[in-house]
Amino acid sequence: MDLAVIGYIAYLLVAIPLTVWVARTLGTNGYHFIKDVFAGDEQLAHAVNKLLQVGFYLLNFGFVTLWLRTADPVGDARGVFETVAVKIGAVLLVLGVLHVVNVIVLNGFRKRAHVDARTLATLEPPRRPQAHGA
Repeated sequence: MDLAVIGYIAYLLVAIPLTVWVARTLGTNGYHFIKDVFAGDEQLAHAVNKLLQVGFYLLNFGFVTLWLRTADPVGDARGVFETVAVKIGAVLLVLGVLHVVNVIVLNGFRKRAHVDARTLATLEPPRRPQAHGA
């Protein structure tokens, strides 16, 4: 068997479970953050969380698939390890960048929602005290 094929198999055996683990971890723990972004609306938070997970899977599996091919010949076991390491490192960097971008975008939504809520509270007319005995 060609050593490049062994490298491909090793790469996929690491990249696919890694992507699934990161997506599940971010989905589980990110739900609470997203719920805060949407002011406690659990249905909306759940829906957005699922959509983000699907998008994450599509982007990352697309990248993993496109990054599979190697142009350089793999001549020995060292070449297999080096090729797989570079590919996994690239996947990890993409996962990290996607995560940071998601957090920045969602935090922007969250801050805007909190500012809007404070602005709305200041625009409400003051309440009149009720008369005694009425």
